[in-house]
Amino acid sequence: MANVGNYLKKHSEALVKDVGIETACALSGKSKATLGRYYSDHVEHADRFMPVDVVAALEEKASYPHVTAALAELKGITLHFEEDRRNTRSPGGMNSDVIALSQRFAMLMAEYHTSMVDGDISVNEAKRMLKETLEIQKVLIDIKMHLEDETAR
Repeated sequence: MANVGNYLKKHSEALVKDVGIETACALSGKSKATLGRYYSDHVEHADRFMPVDVVAALEEKASYPHVTAALAELKGITLHFEEDRRNTRSPGGMNSDVIALSQRFAMLMAEYHTSMVDGDISVNEAKRMLKETLEIQKVLIDIKMHLEDETAR
């Protein structure tokens, strides 16, 4: 666990430095000293880690999800990071998301139909279908977030 702890502390420090210490304090409601303890390698702070709500608040403003990526790597998971932040609420809400999902699925099926004309999926065709699949995944995440909002009421 010591190596995992050090790994997470390094990424917590990178997150705070990415956002900036003053901004991190304002976003988290924590002091500089408290934030410093979360990534300190001193023995007396070995069991202190950044709370997940603080990580979420800081990663919202960071250029990269440092701690989330570190946790994923520890489990052997790779993340696909894009600058496009799709988890912001779309103005049309759930109805717009369902329409977007239908449109994306239609585009995927059109790509599939086109690629199967010769009975073989080429590399370029597979890349186009993968792109559409990833876009569908983004829309599904938006739908999930809207549904989470609805159940929280």
